[in-house]
Amino acid sequence: MFFERHEGGERAILVHLEGQDSEASEDPQEFQELAMSAGADMVAFFSVPSSRLTAKFLIGSGKVEELRDQIKAAEADLVIFNHTLTPSQERNLERAFECRVLDRTGLILDIFAQRARTHEGKLQVELAQLDHMSTRLVRGWTHLERQKGGIGLRGPGETQLETDRRLLRVRIRQIKQKLDKVRSQREQARRGRRRADIPSVSLVGYTNAGKSTLFNALTTSEVYAA
Repeated sequence: MFFERHEGGERAILVHLEGQDSEASEDPQEFQELAMSAGADMVAFFSVPSSRLTAKFLIGSGKVEELRDQIKAAEADLVIFNHTLTPSQERNLERAFECRVLDRTGLILDIFAQRARTHEGKLQVELAQLDHMSTRLVRGWTHLERQKGGIGLRGPGETQLETDRRLLRVRIRQIKQKLDKVRSQREQARRGRRRADIPSVSLVGYTNAGKSTLFNALTTSEVYAA
């Protein structure tokens, strides 16, 4: 069966798992705020007991059917889970829903990607996204991989999936090399400040605590503030 990941939009259904473990007990209000920060337009919100989780879909088959009906009714094109999904669970859900599925890790990485402003920050986010993507690499031609060596598929060539994986590895290696260079340059600058006896000041605080706003007020800078 050919399967391509759907190009999802912003109309999203949120799925929150209720339970006792630390991940399932995440604050649903915080989850909604994270989704909105990423640009999602929430059209429905589902709470699912974590005691009814399954290996195939994470949630039960009955809830899958209920969500599929809601996706069609709301014309949603994205489902976001407030929980980590395995690559196989994500693929199974996308096949069942016929729309894009995102887990909590993917959601947070998307927010980081939107807010990264420095060269190093953008590289770090891209590296994290590629690492996350590498386990979820799916294309419509993955069925060819199972037939490798069959008629018309013998020889030195590689499947498209193998090509994509190789390109991912190359890009990951390039980013790591660039990050090493950036860190080396930053360390050189730090040593220069130490030699010049320039004092260092750090602003530490939780997300959206106002660090960038305070920094701009103190330094008359124009650093991006969410």
